Amino acid sequence: MNNDILLESGTGEVEIIEFVVGEHHYAINVIKVKEILDVQSSTITKLPEAHPSIAGLILSRNTILTLVDLKYVLDKESKTKVLSKVIVCEFNKIRVAFSIDDIVGVHRIKWTEILKPDDISTNSLIVGNIIMDEKIILMLDFEKIVTDINPSTGINADKIVNVDYRDRGDIKLFLADDSPLIRRLLSDTLKKAGFKYLTFFDDGQQALDALLLIAENKKENFKEDVQILITDIEMPQLDGLTLTRAIKENPYLNKLPIIIFSSLITDNLRHKGDSVGADGQLSKPEVGILVNMIDDFIEKSQEKTA
Repeated sequence: MNNDILLESGTGEVEIIEFVVGEHHYAINVIKVKEILDVQSSTITKLPEAHPSIAGLILSRNTILTLVDLKYVLDKESKTKVLSKVIVCEFNKIRVAFSIDDIVGVHRIKWTEILKPDDISTNSLIVGNIIMDEKIILMLDFEKIVTDINPSTGINADKIVNVDYRDRGDIKLFLADDSPLIRRLLSDTLKKAGFKYLTFFDDGQQALDALLLIAENKKENFKEDVQILITDIEMPQLDGLTLTRAIKENPYLNKLPIIIFSSLITDNLRHKGDSVGADGQLSKPEVGILVNMIDDFIEKSQEKTA
């Protein structure tokens, strides 16, 4: 797969792959997809006592990959096929494969065309709805699918126990992430670290509107209300890269430190955050490092004002 289809970051657009599982159409961000394979059922190595969502292991380019049975994840049933389509993905610094029924095609759309579900809970696997050709395409939360199977691959309670606590109660953070699960876990993590002033947004547009209002009222003194923004990349309405670009182009807000905290941060994709002016980039499992990075930005800011 060519993951550089969008040559410029922060354009407000996204490439999605539309695919089919059962009778429903789903979508995944192209940037997460490394390749698409045809896999014979005879080449899948079954695992004893594995999670029911795991179909087994496959070999791709001399790399062993865990194959997730997406039909079981979505419908709690599985129909073994002689030949299956498989999407090989990379996020949260892991590679994992997902079995599907068929690929429909690749579409370029605006993030504003991805609608937030009316009633999304921490257990939902749907993070967005796309209306296309008189059908609804469901945007899946692949990170949550993997985390539900193996919690050690994502942010979880075990990873926030060892966060270093100190009094950080005077620091005001803005955080934008569309996942209720991630928002809750970030809240737990940062409160354990001593932060008190946390303002959460479930899409990038909400965060940008709030920041522009602060800039209009406070101008250079915007840091009285917010010292750091932490943002995901994939969000309905306005993605984190476009959000970052808009902030860095604002005459008052351009000094606001921005940390992109996303499952999409890899060595191959880091240049996208650099191109829009992000001050820091971390993959979502790196919770402890996130706290250290916040501390570093605050200390540098205090040194400049001293």
